[in-house]
Amino acid sequence: MGYTNQREYTVIHRCGGCGKKMPFVSTRRFRVNANKNKLDIWLIYQCRRCRHTLNIPIYERVSLRKIPAELYEKFLANDEDLAMQYGCDAAWLKGLRFVTGQ
Repeated sequence: MGYTNQREYTVIHRCGGCGKKMPFVSTRRFRVNANKNKLDIWLIYQCRRCRHTLNIPIYERVSLRKIPAELYEKFLANDEDLAMQYGCDAAWLKGLRFVTGQ
């Protein structure tokens, strides 16, 4: 995918474990949750210090039909290239109001 030479962004967020703003790094894993016929998909980040997790939303409350089958399978398989693609996308993170750093 071309993301092997790029660095994933660190997210600065208030940590529930540490109690203050801390750097979070991507675990390169997704969480997929189904609630009836709606899906939520998150990229999981983890506090560098205490390993408390932060789920950054990719899809929230969408129908499975709205996600291409090949993409959905990649989320389920924790595709590392796809996780890197999201982790290297500063515009996506900033659009969700997460402060980024490298």
